Amino acid sequence: MSDKYTKTLSTRQNTVSLAEFCGAIKKNPLIAFYSRVTAWLERHADQLPPLLLRLILAYEFWEAGMMKLNGENWFAQLNFPFPFGLLSTDALWFMGTWLELIGAIALLLGLGTRIITLSLMVLTIVAIETVHWPAEWSSLSELWRGYAISSKGFGNYKLPLLYLIMFLPLLFRGAGRWSLDHVFRRL
Repeated sequence: MSDKYTKTLSTRQNTVSLAEFCGAIKKNPLIAFYSRVTAWLERHADQLPPLLLRLILAYEFWEAGMMKLNGENWFAQLNFPFPFGLLSTDALWFMGTWLELIGAIALLLGLGTRIITLSLMVLTIVAIETVHWPAEWSSLSELWRGYAISSKGFGNYKLPLLYLIMFLPLLFRGAGRWSLDHVFRRL
């Protein structure tokens, strides 16, 4: 029924070529639906995921900035790493507040996304070191207890670490097609 160059799939009843078998699978409605969904996801990979990352990060940093803008400066009790420790706590409070607010707006618009992302990543690393990292730990299991969203004395670096990971696609791939960065790049 076939020569040595035709791949076949044999059963007891009949022999079907591989091309016929694949054609039959593609006609399956579930496979066809999956193929359409996958094609849609691939077409929008540069649009929707970066937009969603920008929106959630913009919201989180806007909230943090607004809390600082409307709150009291509590930075005086903290020890900042070099070179930030050289600045006054009032200057750090001002810079942190406005970086979070302006950064949130820029992320929302997708404007200057890579530089804003890098700036907010530095801010987040400083926040982890200064506020969220456990004050004392002597083993990895003690450090791991700080990977939490709580204030039980072991640190709480889980959320800032997740922000850093969420920033990585924006840093490496940019804001995506639904952004001002994309519009300006096309001009």
